[in-house]
Amino acid sequence: MKDRIKVLILGAAGRDFHNFNVYFRDNEQFEVVGFTATQIPNIDGRVYPAELAGKLYPEGIPIYNEHELEKLVKEKKVDVCVFSYSDISHESVMHLASRCVASGADYWLLGTKDTMLESEKPVIAIGAVRTGCGKSQTTRRVSDILRELGKKVVVVRHPMPYGDLRKQVVQRFATFEDLDKYECTVEEREEYEPHIERGNVVYAGVDYEKILRQAEKEADVVLWDGGNNDMPFFKPDLFIVVADPHRPYHELTYYPGEVNVRMADVVVINKIDTAYPEDVDTVRENIREVNPGAQIVEAASPLYLENGEIITGKRVLVIEDGPTLTHGEMSYGAGYVAANKYGASEIVSPVEYAVGSIKEAYEKYPHVTDVLPALGYGEKQLKELEETINKVPADVVIVATPVNLGRILNMNKPWVRVKYELQEIGYPTLKDIIVKFFEK
Repeated sequence: MKDRIKVLILGAAGRDFHNFNVYFRDNEQFEVVGFTATQIPNIDGRVYPAELAGKLYPEGIPIYNEHELEKLVKEKKVDVCVFSYSDISHESVMHLASRCVASGADYWLLGTKDTMLESEKPVIAIGAVRTGCGKSQTTRRVSDILRELGKKVVVVRHPMPYGDLRKQVVQRFATFEDLDKYECTVEEREEYEPHIERGNVVYAGVDYEKILRQAEKEADVVLWDGGNNDMPFFKPDLFIVVADPHRPYHELTYYPGEVNVRMADVVVINKIDTAYPEDVDTVRENIREVNPGAQIVEAASPLYLENGEIITGKRVLVIEDGPTLTHGEMSYGAGYVAANKYGASEIVSPVEYAVGSIKEAYEKYPHVTDVLPALGYGEKQLKELEETINKVPADVVIVATPVNLGRILNMNKPWVRVKYELQEIGYPTLKDIIVKFFEK
């Protein structure tokens, strides 16, 4: 029997598992010797379990830290490294390629033909150029439109399998109790809670073939909610991609953000109310250059505050969406904007008060200085987030995450939530486009 090709999958607990499931599992041509992990804390050192790995891997597949890449390639005689995560610059993608090639391995990117599952129901997919563009509020807006049109919507969310993978094969969220049942992290709650509040059923997990077949049973339309600016796991009938003029040129310089823009049927240029007009023009021109057939929708993400008057004249601590600040590379978000808009006397930097893994995050992402990323990938980190919040000498906490942190943290200060929803400006609107989509 010919020797199997030894494969190392470079990932971050999402796209990597999907690529394995749809391309490598049960494929006797290949032997996957391991996964590597980055971006998300505490996902290396685990094993992709035998129950999910299939008949060729009775002991499962180990997950290593990406720092060990060269050592793994040489010790395990790796033939091919398969890049399988997202929200990363083209330059960084090729630095990884250089590390793999220099160590003796080939370097692969799997395309959409081999990784997109086909559905028997219409699929509308929402993607983005970068983390933090406004994909979540765009997904919520599309779900509202579909419900207005009388469609039964089931949302399928890009994976965030940070816990026991054997318990996360297929997850269905319909109530807040389901979030506790699956021991969801803050990042997971940020994505699921707003849908549950709207009455949407959300699926997520590890095995997206099984997830899709379950979702199809209760949906008129499957709505793909793509995280981390990844490409859709399902073949879309309508693909809507969100771009951010606060980060012009990223639509051409990040992977797979550029792929998404080139594939898009519709590109939403979000945040035009707070971006420089010349940056909005740049993003529009770049879209036209690489995808002249895409429809362009311009939009804003206006802020809504509960009891916003308590910010005025106060020293505030601002908590922002974690991934937007970390690998999304933003230094601020909606909470920072709200603090200035509503007249806070001072935005107190939490850096010197950070503890444990929160302190380590500031060291890893030095561009974040004025705000607190809402990290909570496990019980220990959640406690460290709470301790950091309570140490900061502020009068009020501004919570600018989609999840209600007041439900899961004991904060020793009054807090106010910032909410934001997508608002299209001009023509066409997303509703115009979706109505025409169904007319066809």
